[in-house]
Amino acid sequence: MAKLSGGEALVKSLVREGVEVVFGLPGVQMYGIVDALRQEPSISFIVTRNETATTYMADGYARTTGRPGVAMVVPGPGIYNAGGGLSTAFSRSSPVVLIAGQIPRATIGKNFGGLHEVNDQKEITNPVTKWQTQVLRPHEVPSNIHEAFRQAQSGRPGPVHFELPPETMVEREEVELLEPAAIERTVPDYSLLQQAAREIVSASKPVIYAGGGIARSDAESELVEFAEKHQIAVLTSAGGKGTISEKHPMALGGSLGPAGLLKDYIEDSDVVIGIGTRFSMRNQAAENARLIHLDVDPEMIGHVHKNSLGLVGDVKATLTELSEAIDAAGGGNWDSPANVVAEIQARLAVSEDELNQPQEEYIQSLREGAPSDAIMVFGMTQLGYYSRPRWVTENPKTYIDSGYSGNLGFAFPTALGAKVGNPNRPVICVSGDGGFMYNSSEISTAVKYGINLVTVIYNDGHYGNVARDLDDDFGGAYETDFVNPDFVKLAEAYGAIGIRAKGPLDVKNVIPKALKLNKPVFIDVPVKRVPRPKQWAARAPWTKPQDGLID
Repeated sequence: MAKLSGGEALVKSLVREGVEVVFGLPGVQMYGIVDALRQEPSISFIVTRNETATTYMADGYARTTGRPGVAMVVPGPGIYNAGGGLSTAFSRSSPVVLIAGQIPRATIGKNFGGLHEVNDQKEITNPVTKWQTQVLRPHEVPSNIHEAFRQAQSGRPGPVHFELPPETMVEREEVELLEPAAIERTVPDYSLLQQAAREIVSASKPVIYAGGGIARSDAESELVEFAEKHQIAVLTSAGGKGTISEKHPMALGGSLGPAGLLKDYIEDSDVVIGIGTRFSMRNQAAENARLIHLDVDPEMIGHVHKNSLGLVGDVKATLTELSEAIDAAGGGNWDSPANVVAEIQARLAVSEDELNQPQEEYIQSLREGAPSDAIMVFGMTQLGYYSRPRWVTENPKTYIDSGYSGNLGFAFPTALGAKVGNPNRPVICVSGDGGFMYNSSEISTAVKYGINLVTVIYNDGHYGNVARDLDDDFGGAYETDFVNPDFVKLAEAYGAIGIRAKGPLDVKNVIPKALKLNKPVFIDVPVKRVPRPKQWAARAPWTKPQDGLID
């Protein structure tokens, strides 16, 4: 026991959790924590220009390192500003710990109109966090912050909300510091593993559908070993990109579309082994296929595909035991799919149904310029959409998108967080001009802290996807253009480096030069509007004008 302020107890608990960096803003209700951070040399405090960037940076840090990201914001409007990053983290099951302030204890819930007051502010984040708590006294801090980290990392990982009022941060009392809670890796009952093994062994054409839960469980090597040992082809979701190299002989590719060679392959499979995936949005398998669904979240079992056998457990711990159960059941009798996979990959490389121009030329130029081990953060831009099936991801935790949250503007601050967590690895942000301007002030953060990433800005002066859709379906674009700054001069005004590419095919020449500069570099790439990719030709009826009711 020691006499500590709540801020000191919190920071000392963060040290015990292995936290190395906090992304936040030093607002008036947070002074007790800010002072404690100043006194703790093992934790860096990176201050952003807006709370919006705090949770995005924490998410980028978490998804590329496998460790929880920590964000800190003032109460009320600070939490609202941080909501976009929480939404993306929630959609990608990313362990982000939000430390939020509160108004003074005596005024909570009284509706006095105090600074930053929002009644029931935990309800702000309730839809996009898996757990929330409020502590009111310093002695309550250690147990609750350790529980916050346990919640963020256990089961289906996700963002959590921990809040405390300002006097709790500065007042002192006897506090017992605790060790972090152990994160248990659960496995299904062995009888279920045996049943799953028997069904897999009896299959004629099994396939693995790999999701982002594999990366959250740090189970990439277990997936590769499983696929190689049992000779089962792997198709990944967008969130699962990087869980197996897309150059691996068992890798079919990523981001299943509504039609095409990959859709044909999975629909022709009689057993689909879904690993660490929600298996949601569209039913990826044929209606009669059996889904062996391994996921840590029991609510996902049978959520979309009813013909399912659920294996509720941690992917890393369970894959090894499932593999052993398959061996005990005699192994499968199917032929190795390696030749078929190679044929599909060869056809995908030249298929008129799969390739789109000029997007394919643009992404190949980007590919030629980017090192194979680079962490790529793709924004909600035309090239970002196209990257899901067409960007070849070779290494774990190197492909980052916004998940189903689909946040325009997320890419740049998320990439900053990725670079903080991976200072010796190239990090490349791919953004449109519209999305980049959401958080362009964070150029200041990159320069201040030497966060030396490369940001590629495809600049068409419009919300290009919206303009194209309105032109195609609603008789013309409306208010989709805007006035951009000169991105080269904007970067230079902050003390960063700006480069203007000749065009999208010049990116392959500019990126290697930018990486060698070892500074924050912003590449302005002039582009024209591009057509809708064939993969997304089929569109929901609510995206087009209708003569009557849709349903």
